[in-house]
Amino acid sequence: MKSIGIVRKVDELGRIVLPIELRRTLDIAEKDPLEIYVDGSAIVLKKYRPTCIFCDGSKDIINFKGKNICPKCLKELKNQ
Repeated sequence: MKSIGIVRKVDELGRIVLPIELRRTLDIAEKDPLEIYVDGSAIVLKKYRPTCIFCDGSKDIINFKGKNICPKCLKELKNQ
């Protein structure tokens, strides 16, 4: 993990502000969803990208009954 030398305090509601430079670099826009992971004692934030529940593909994802599926896997399911 690389340190960028920026320190932010957590406010009384538990929020932190991601610096604009970091958001621009990582292409994080206002209201973009972020996934939160814990790795040992580290908190990891990752821009959320929906993936197919079968193949983990992320291109042209369709949400079907609350599940994400790609067109290729959907086609395979229809043919069975």
